[in-house]
Amino acid sequence: MVNPVDPEVAAAELELANELRRIVNRMVLVRPSALELREAAVRARDFADRLDQLPAREGSVEVSEAGLKPYDHLRHSPWSGTSNVLAPPLEMWFVDGDADGPEGRRTDGTVVFDTAYEGPPGHAHGGCVAGVFDELLGRSQLRAGFTGTLTLTYRRPTPLRRRVDMCAWVERTDGRKRWVKGTSRLDGVLLVEAEGLFIAPREGADEEGITASLNRVSRR
Repeated sequence: MVNPVDPEVAAAELELANELRRIVNRMVLVRPSALELREAAVRARDFADRLDQLPAREGSVEVSEAGLKPYDHLRHSPWSGTSNVLAPPLEMWFVDGDADGPEGRRTDGTVVFDTAYEGPPGHAHGGCVAGVFDELLGRSQLRAGFTGTLTLTYRRPTPLRRRVDMCAWVERTDGRKRWVKGTSRLDGVLLVEAEGLFIAPREGADEEGITASLNRVSRR
């Protein structure tokens, strides 16, 4: 079982991650001299050395941090983790309704891609958009499941530094398989349509079964 995180620690972790995001995004834009870069590298190396001295979280697998418990806030997810510098991050919340689909039971979300995610000038890289959809559709299963396939149709480029609205819902299920669909829009204009096939672990959706499955994979 994963121990709960101290709220004060989580807040401080978020503060640090946001400052590091500033650095990552600014690095794309600035054009410093070689001297300035070397001086910055020395300071960064000192900070990295300090982090190396801190204790690491225990165990090779933490189920909630791996994104396999659907109602958990995934602080270290590479796409939605508020404490992961790699993440934009993607914000998500559940919407209950009487039926599956965009107007019923679904997952809504928003994302803002900053300069670190640029592909075409002024727009997000398509691979980054796909990663965010993988996270959103996977969370929308409301249970454990691994990505089988992910298909995106890019209707329009996704601009940087604009709030993009997203939603996803389970289209149909068949045994361990779930087909999930999703869309992203900017001011109501369709940007991307996505469809993913997700497959539940053979052990079922219980935490012990998922942990055992992941442990077997990690030892291969």
